[in-house]
Amino acid sequence: MSGNNGHLLYESRDGVAVITINRPDKRNALSRAMCTALRDAWLRFRDSDTDRAAVLTAAGDLAFTAGADLRDLPDNLPDALPEVGVALNKPVVAAVAGHVVGAGVTLVTFCDLCVAADNARFLYPEARVGATVGGIAALAARVPHKIAMELMLLGEPISAQRAHEVGFVNRLVPAGTQVETAVALARTMAGHAPLVLGALKQLVRDTLPLSPMERYHRARQVIDPVLSSDDMREGVAAFGEKRPPVFRGR
Repeated sequence: MSGNNGHLLYESRDGVAVITINRPDKRNALSRAMCTALRDAWLRFRDSDTDRAAVLTAAGDLAFTAGADLRDLPDNLPDALPEVGVALNKPVVAAVAGHVVGAGVTLVTFCDLCVAADNARFLYPEARVGATVGGIAALAARVPHKIAMELMLLGEPISAQRAHEVGFVNRLVPAGTQVETAVALARTMAGHAPLVLGALKQLVRDTLPLSPMERYHRARQVIDPVLSSDDMREGVAAFGEKRPPVFRGR
């Protein structure tokens, strides 16, 4: 089964969801619509009875993503991040090639594993651009501190080989084979006990320190449904009409 939401592709392959950013003419840049589509894909994957692992990749071998689309800045970027926008008890493998820039590095940070083509280059240029939402701070909990600071503060590229050496990349493969390798890893995990995978992911989630952006977004996930609820509208209306409110828990 497959699906196409704008420039995002979702394909189910024998228990593995392959999610593909498909804007090669824009170097797979992340627009607001793309981030919405990614969140929808994570929800679909979370709720699937058949897809037990996912691969996140992009069209072509020249750019996993150029990062945020500067002509359509995605203020909803956190929604697109696995574990931030949608908590997942299933494993996610990133399969990247070419340029992995800005928000693309953040996406990989929140995946469980990463397969990188040997032509991949990881670059976080936000200090040079003058904008950030801070999600990249989570990298410091996942690789050595000095490596995270080098990537964030210098804004210079790190090769796939270097990323592999410091533990940011699990498998280093020839360009063009990254998706095949990632699907093989995902298929292995899809055959494992899902309750164990989910438990381990939850325990790791509770072990890793949260960045300020993650804490803020988790709080918003609790607060926003209250602020948009029928009960809130009823409470405000009842106050204005000087009557007891009738709350329904929705």
